[in-house]
Amino acid sequence: MKRCIAVAAVVLAFAIGALSLPAFAGEADKASKQTGKSPVKVFILAGQSNMEGQGVADLEGKDYNDAKGTLNTMMKDPAKAPLYRHLKDDKGQWTVREDVWVWYKPENSPVKCGPLTLGFTVYGGKHHFGPELEFGHVMGDYLGNQVLLVKTAWGGKSLSKDFRPPSSGGEVGPYYTKMLADVREALPDLKKSFPDYDGGGYELAGFVWWHGWNDFCGGNTAVEEYEKNLVNLIKNMRADLKAPNLPVVIGELTGPWGVDCKDPAALAIRKAQAGAAASPEFKGTVTFVETHDFVRKPEESPCPGHGHHEFANAETYFLVGKALGEGMKKLLTANSGK
Repeated sequence: MKRCIAVAAVVLAFAIGALSLPAFAGEADKASKQTGKSPVKVFILAGQSNMEGQGVADLEGKDYNDAKGTLNTMMKDPAKAPLYRHLKDDKGQWTVREDVWVWYKPENSPVKCGPLTLGFTVYGGKHHFGPELEFGHVMGDYLGNQVLLVKTAWGGKSLSKDFRPPSSGGEVGPYYTKMLADVREALPDLKKSFPDYDGGGYELAGFVWWHGWNDFCGGNTAVEEYEKNLVNLIKNMRADLKAPNLPVVIGELTGPWGVDCKDPAALAIRKAQAGAAASPEFKGTVTFVETHDFVRKPEESPCPGHGHHEFANAETYFLVGKALGEGMKKLLTANSGK
């Protein structure tokens, strides 16, 4: 259980920091234009602190390992720069993508909403990002519709307890309930969050789950029941949102482990995630995306001591978002007959 002590401290710090977030939403709302067609395609991005967004964009100094592994640093590498080119404009400013919107309500904080760019995380300012950044670019490039990403992510939350779905028995997890509540808050009045919305309606288009850490260190029962609980989460979420065949992408538990992971509990969670995706009842509508190849060395990352957050490495978060997007694109293509 020692491996979880640092996580608790970090999660508490996030919660305290979130209380002092600036009025991000008001600033973003003014810039929200609709440039994609209706109906708006809605994707739910769910998970814990990794999905909240820990990738470091441009922070420097000794607290961030002298900017090793930040997005800015990656973009200065001639070998890697082409992959990230779309994230800055001709003036060197972070791009703002109008055909993709983001809606996110960090815990105990006001809603952040606006066009896709950096900053839709638990932190103030626009120095961090999560998988939503590149996932949004992949979906925006693929679809001609306006895209909306609804983030429902809160640090330190397990599937066995916090996100526990109704069909798993026992007390329904408060964050399963909150996930649905946030979706239902975001969607009915899009005009409120995005003033340029043309009123053309919306469609639930997909669900992304990137999660696993708290169950990995939550004891044998949490690990052993993870596959069953994840299957139930998908079934119950689809039923509650009245979207019986909603495409679902399950992102592999990432953390500090690459392909050489030897931790039995981490391997068990990864196996459970793949097993849930392979359930016969989900054939053609749920896919599992491996992410272990995206882990970078701690000494090459902004936060070498934060293995539970993939060391806050920007390349990791970018590549995870891209892989989740490509996984969703395959599901959408297969189900649309393209």
